[in-house]
Amino acid sequence: MANPTRSALPSTARGTNLGAFGSTEWGLLVGVAIIWGSSFFLMAVGLEAFEPGVVTLARVGLGAAALALIKRARTPIERGDMWRVAVLGMIWVAIPLTLFPIAQLWIDSSVTAMLNAAMPVAAAFWATVLMRKAPGTIQLVGILVGLLGIIAVSLPELRGSSATATGVALSLVAVALYGLSANLAVPLQQKYGALPVLFRALLVATVAVLPMGIYQLGESTWSWKAALAMVPLGVLSTGLAFVLMSILVGRVGAPRGAISIYFVPVVAIILGVLFLDEVIEPIALVGVVLVLAGAWIASRAERA
Repeated sequence: MANPTRSALPSTARGTNLGAFGSTEWGLLVGVAIIWGSSFFLMAVGLEAFEPGVVTLARVGLGAAALALIKRARTPIERGDMWRVAVLGMIWVAIPLTLFPIAQLWIDSSVTAMLNAAMPVAAAFWATVLMRKAPGTIQLVGILVGLLGIIAVSLPELRGSSATATGVALSLVAVALYGLSANLAVPLQQKYGALPVLFRALLVATVAVLPMGIYQLGESTWSWKAALAMVPLGVLSTGLAFVLMSILVGRVGAPRGAISIYFVPVVAIILGVLFLDEVIEPIALVGVVLVLAGAWIASRAERA
């Protein structure tokens, strides 16, 4: 069988684990959800002082710097695959992480988080296009049930939000690129591991966002609060979380791995209850149950 990373066209691959999720897969999923669950809040803090380009440059640059400290991340990648890694750096990191902060100038972070949760649907669509075969019925049912849960979870937040078509459109473009990227990352992760791929992808993304970051630096103000928020946003939400997500999709495939995104708003709600004394609406509780049910359904074994 030909190596999928050698195709002249964008390609993806099935996960190495077609069975039901085990402790490793659930651990990766929960890790991604917890880390990314706080990322939109951290972005909102950063945008209080920094322009969007500065926020993006800070998080991508810090993510690349964190991975550079790990020896395994510096493992060589074949020259023929470098263009794929470069594309991944642009469409998984540079472009979406630029679009989301810009979108949040028009829409609330809660709206952005909800739109971001459509990634599993985008991942399933791109998997169907690239492999010319739809995901299994069980996985599709799980994805749709989880999507209904996300809508229910987000409804209380959306009632009082201010959203515009521009912000929504930018977020949806970013989500579409996330879904494609999750698929393209699968064969690369299976061949090289997550660290070498993500380290170089983040380097490409850093170079790509550098001009905009430098340009908007003069338009930003200084704030220790915003600056400190960039550290976990870069090291954890960009460096570590992308590595964990890459490992997850490499193991279970892009559509099933992407269901980790469904837990992001759930984590945000839990953090709000624990630290901000927020109250959970009854419909949001129903949504949480649907998210958990959808994730469990999608995690069942795939049919070969």
